[in-house]
Amino acid sequence: METTQQAGEPGTAERRRRELLEAADRVVLRDGPKASMNAIAAEAGITKPILYRHFGDKAGLYQALAVRHTDGLLDSLRAALDAPAERRSRVEHTLDTYLAAIEARPQVYRFLMHPTEDSHAAERGFDVGRHSAPLLRRLGEELAEVIGERVDLGPGGEQLARIWGHGIVGMMHAAGDWWLADRPCGRAELVAGLTDLLWGRLATAGDRADGPGF
Repeated sequence: METTQQAGEPGTAERRRRELLEAADRVVLRDGPKASMNAIAAEAGITKPILYRHFGDKAGLYQALAVRHTDGLLDSLRAALDAPAERRSRVEHTLDTYLAAIEARPQVYRFLMHPTEDSHAAERGFDVGRHSAPLLRRLGEELAEVIGERVDLGPGGEQLARIWGHGIVGMMHAAGDWWLADRPCGRAELVAGLTDLLWGRLATAGDRADGPGF
């Protein structure tokens, strides 16, 4: 059991926080939205008060996990957008990257995006929806930045890039949520359908002269 934090060791707090997040990930992969602070503390080999010391409460732990997974997803999406391929292939690859990520770790996705009625009584005040909305907003802003850097959208292009960024993220989230729950078709079919929906204006817009191209 962890009882005290060793002082004077550079990186000790950061390393311990990372270890606790890895323990939380293991519990979330097993339990999904039902993951509790008690289970995470037990997985980490510590008491719940020590877990609170590191994250404050379940909202604090959720936020740390959300940043961890969102950062990884954004890195993957940016790599897909910058891949050496023609534009439609990159659009397809980017959509597929998002869907593959939620398909690979559905329990993590459900923990981050969906509340559960089975939470322990002490945790019922935790509102996942209130915390998941900023994740989608962050993804929308990041995608808007990528679009704005690469595509020449003419006058008002910065605002249009934000409209597209948030709209595309909303589409990916809604379609992915439905697909992950119902599995009405294969991932490739969903990717092709969503790309067709997006393709009209993207097909005709030129690259920004001062950008990396898209």
